[in-house]
Order: sequence, then structure tokens, then C-alpha cells
Amino acid sequence: MAAKTYRLGVDVGGTHTDLVLLDVAAGSLAVEKVATTPKNPALGIMRGIGNFAARGVDLSGIEFFSHGTTITTNALLEMRGAKVGLLVNRGFRAIQETQGQARDGNVFDYFFQKPPPIAPQSLTREIGGRIDYAGAVIEPLDEDAVRRAAEELKAAGVVSIAVCYLFAFMNPAHEERTGAIIREIFPDAHISLSSEVLSRVREWPRMSATLLNAYLAPVLVTYIADLETRLNVSGVTTQQRFLMQSNGGVMPFAAAMTGHKTVHSLLSGPAAGARASAYLPRQDGGTGGRGIVTLDMGGTSCDIAFIENGTPLEITEGTVARRQLDVPALDLTTISAGGGSIVWIDRAGFLSVGPQSAGADPGPVCYGRGGADPTVTDADIVCGLLNPDYFLGGTQKLDATAARAALETKIATPMKMTLGEAAAGIRRIVDMRMADEVRVFAARRGVDLSEFALLPFGGAGAVHAAAVAEELGMRRIVVPARPGAFSALGLLCTDVLHDYIRSELGALDRLDPAHAEQLFRDIEAKAASELAEEGLDPSAATFERDLDMRYAGQGYELRVPLSGLWQNALGRKAFKAVRERFDEVHARIHGHAAKEKSVEVVSYRLRVRVAVPKYQPQALPAAAASSPQPASIKGMRNVSFDAGNALDATIYDRDKLSVGVGFAGPAIVEQFDATTVVPPGWNAFVDRYGNLILERTD
Repeated sequence: MAAKTYRLGVDVGGTHTDLVLLDVAAGSLAVEKVATTPKNPALGIMRGIGNFAARGVDLSGIEFFSHGTTITTNALLEMRGAKVGLLVNRGFRAIQETQGQARDGNVFDYFFQKPPPIAPQSLTREIGGRIDYAGAVIEPLDEDAVRRAAEELKAAGVVSIAVCYLFAFMNPAHEERTGAIIREIFPDAHISLSSEVLSRVREWPRMSATLLNAYLAPVLVTYIADLETRLNVSGVTTQQRFLMQSNGGVMPFAAAMTGHKTVHSLLSGPAAGARASAYLPRQDGGTGGRGIVTLDMGGTSCDIAFIENGTPLEITEGTVARRQLDVPALDLTTISAGGGSIVWIDRAGFLSVGPQSAGADPGPVCYGRGGADPTVTDADIVCGLLNPDYFLGGTQKLDATAARAALETKIATPMKMTLGEAAAGIRRIVDMRMADEVRVFAARRGVDLSEFALLPFGGAGAVHAAAVAEELGMRRIVVPARPGAFSALGLLCTDVLHDYIRSELGALDRLDPAHAEQLFRDIEAKAASELAEEGLDPSAATFERDLDMRYAGQGYELRVPLSGLWQNALGRKAFKAVRERFDEVHARIHGHAAKEKSVEVVSYRLRVRVAVPKYQPQALPAAAASSPQPASIKGMRNVSFDAGNALDATIYDRDKLSVGVGFAGPAIVEQFDATTVVPPGWNAFVDRYGNLILERTD
């Protein structure tokens, strides 16, 4: 009998760490959910893996390990990255201080302050040498100045050094030589070159990305090295180990260990859920419209994304923790609305929820770990939406009495409300905040929500989904089979993706197709070399080419795909077609096109894809009857869906609901990793892939 093989996806959230284990031969999934260990997330991961071992899983049979993490995001939010030094051209040390002209938040805020610099002026060094806009050397690099700077920064206790010279995207020679000199003098330093991190035009976005990479690379490299050691010791010896990236693809641990791709991991956590949302529902085609809105509500936050025609929306420019980061990423927005969001009364006497979170330690009051401040989860307990005896399948008991006492003492009594009114008010606030965020996000992206379905996941997503959908006027909800571990499952549904960019400005009508073709081939050669270094087969890679284009005189550009416009090499025919495609993209996004204007190419983009085996959901057999069987009904519970509206709701065991079975609300559907709330006015049924579909009846 052949030994079993497995593929493992691990998603570390703010409160819980989710693990999904796929039995490759059987196609079956096993789920573990353990408390996150914020000081070292690897400890929680190993605890979950140990639980699989205790269930009889041979860990040596795990042939694939994929990981989504917020380790770099949290390090940035909490400002606990490395001590960074910065090398710039002589006379340009103020770039980090002046940055760009954009201001986040209220532009009329008289007290506005920029985030503190990652590399202060005391750790910034000016280096002689210049390269011009065309990539020509007009002043040789001052190598002695580089040596002095490296020695001074080493003496100052710097751990990581960012190098950002003007026009390095046109000619990286000075940056590469600088890196070599630093390694001679300071071999232990982490070095981030702007020409490697983000080889594109505009000095501040390039410098910002390079500084972020330098700040966070030691954090990620140290974490991955520690996790690899622990995996090896535990018996998980596979070398197919991958890390989720912001663009929805994964990169090998070997790529993460190089240190120059760290910035691509800043949205690693929420990207996995969005990728799963794009991949899994299309297997059924039953989302009920042309797209879905994801609602990933965990313990600390809620992440929202749009999936249109089976593809998640993407951006190439954005901010993370008020820091500019112009790398390809899934288009996500995040608000501080999670199960652990703390409820409090502000100085004006109004009820508020978040942004502070109880996190995993101590967690909500009902966890019984010392938390004293009531949270959204505590309110859900008081409303009867959660079963305190069946949290995580009964492996963790919740203290409903403590939750009621905390809510009564700290919220209801001071606000002269009943306990039920306070709990309902808390739910109303958090549901409205999520709905408002979806509504604003949809307006900015031109999305018509009436044509979209809502896909909730995360530990709390399906608890609040119906209330959010009602507020938005959405009539269909798709709850995946394993909502509480959906992001971890998404890690088994994506490919290796690497994104490259090279800026070189030129008018399209004067651009030599052979020159453009050579630029792309140079980038492809670099990508193939890096794939080989990461232990991947370059011959298995596919390349997707894009151009960043704009009308002459514009200060921004649009990404235009070249797919289908060329075969063996770029030519004039392809250029004519891409011009027409650019006009179409501009008209779709901005409402008009200037077909009489000349067009400029700003940057050449390449996406490299290496396919990996993915989880394939299996259609399930339909039940003989369309009504729930007695074995699936756990009983009845009095539930408050809003203040003063307590109803008896039927409690269902989701694992015992067969395909085709339907029922009407009010109902609560319980399973190991999540709870789904079906309010009055909603019907639910199980589709052929095990998704629970909720639809409005009015």
C-alpha cells in the first residue's frame, strides 16, 4: 500500500492560525484551528501540525507547504523592523523628507504629520557618482565614499542598508557595485538595491519600496529561517515550501530568503482569501451574477475584495500603513472590524467598536484568558448567535456568563440600556461599518453591487454576512464549505507568480519593436535565472507581458496587457493593436479616450507564472430528500437578531447537511471552524460543491 501524500496550507491570522491538509489521493480535506502566537507565529503553526500528527498523519508525507502570514505587516504597523541605513546620490538626501505631494487622510488637517522616516538623516549617507536619464554614466561612483558609509553605518549598529540612486532603473551598475563594496566591509548586512526591489521611474515610490524592503527583510528572513528549522525537526521535510504574496501568487521560501522580494509579502495574509474566492466559486459557476464581494472577517480585522468575471481586481500602486508601496497587489481594503474588536464608550458618550482588538492574547472576555474589555464576539454570544459549548467544535469552551457581565458592566449600565439592546447595538455598528466600507469601495471601483454575490469567510464572516448583505441590498450569499479556514485553502489554489518591471520612457510611434522585444527578453532571462536559483524549472514558466502607457503629457499611466497581440516577437502590427487596447482601457476607466493624442510607453512589465498542482473541489452526490434529515438538526435556541426581536432558531450541524437540502431562516448552522447565521427572510440550501447558498425571500 502506497504511503499517503498531503499538501498543507497554513494561514496565520490575528487571533487564530488555520491549517488545511489535503489528502492528494482521496481529495479530502482536514482542518485544524489553533490560537495564534503573536510573539512567534511559528509556534502556533507547529502546534497545529502537531495536532495533525496526533490524528495519525505521517508528516513526512506532506509534499507541499504553503504559508500566508502577516509577519511583515505587523512589523510595519508596530514599527519593529530593522535599523536601516540609506545611501543616496550626493545632494539628494531630502527625498525621503519631501516624499511626494500626496497626503493621506484629511487634506485640511493642520496637524498632519508624515510617518516617521525609516532611515533617519543621521543614518543617511550621500555618495558621489551620477547616471543620467538615458542610463549613461556622467560621474563615476565614489567608491571611497561607499566604503566610509558602510563602515560608519556598521559602527552605528545598522542591520540593513537601502541603496537608491537616481536612474538606477536605467543602469544598475552603480547600485550593484555599491552592494558589492558593502558586502566586503559589512558581510552580515541585509542589502536592498532599488534596481532589484522596484526598477521603475519616479524616485520617491522607488525609494519608499526600497526602504520598506530594507526595514522588513531581516524580520522575514529570520522568521522563515526559524520556521524552516522547526519544520525539519518536526518531520515536514519537503522542500516545496512557499509563501503567499500580495499579488495572489506564491514564491518559494528560497526567494523570500534572498531578501529583495520582502515587500511583495506585505499583503500575504488577506491575498490568500481573495485568491480562493476567485478560484473556487467558478468551479460551480453559481455565484448568481458576474462577480462576488469577499468579506473576510477574522478576529482583528475585515478584508474586502472584488472578484469580477472570475478574476480579482489588482492594483500596481498603493499604501500600507501610510507608506507608499507601488508593487502589484490584489485590490483589497481593510477595516478594523473583527470578532476581537473592543467595544468602548467614547468621551461624548457614544458607543464605539474598534480599532483596538483583543487579538489572540488575551482575546475576548468569553475566552477566559484574562480579557476584561467586551468585544464583538462577546456581543454575538449574548445574542445567542454562537454556541459557547461548540466553539471550534467544542474543543474550546466559551464563558457566556463572563461575556454578559462585561457587557452589562462596561456598556449596558453606563449607557442605560438593556443587555440585549447593547449587544444588538454593537452588532449594528460593526455591520454598518463593514457595509459602508463595501459601498465606498464599490463606488470607487465602479462596481454595481446588485450584480454581485457576497462571499463571507474567516471565523466571524458568516455570522455577520446576512446583516451586511441586507444593508447593501445584496440578495445572494455564498458561504464556502470551510469558511473559517478558507484563506488557508486558498494557499492550495494558486501558482508561483513573480512580477518584474523595467521603466524606459518612449513615444509608441517612434519605438523600435525590436528594441522593445529585446527589453522583454532581457527581463525574461533575468526571471528564468532567478527561478533556477529558487529551485524551479524555468522551462515550466509562462510569461505574461504588459505595458504601462499614457497619453503624452499625462502624469499617470495605465497597465495594458499584450496577451493575444503578438506571437513570436513584437512588431508594428502589435503596436497598433496595443494602442487601440490602451484607448479602450482609458475609456473604460476614465470615461473617455483621446485617440488623436500620441501615446508614451513608460514601463515594461512581466509576470512569470509557474503552475503548481491545485486543490480541485469534487462534486458531491445529491441527497434523496430536499428537507433536512433529523440527524442534521441539533435543536432549537432563542436568538436575538436585533433589539427586542428574539426568535427560536433551528440549529443545524453543517457536516450532516447533504447536497440539495434546503431550509428557511431563522436558523443557525454550526461547524468546527465557523458559524453561519440565517436570519428570518432568508432561505438556504447546499449546492453540489458543499457551499451553503443563502437567498433573500422578498
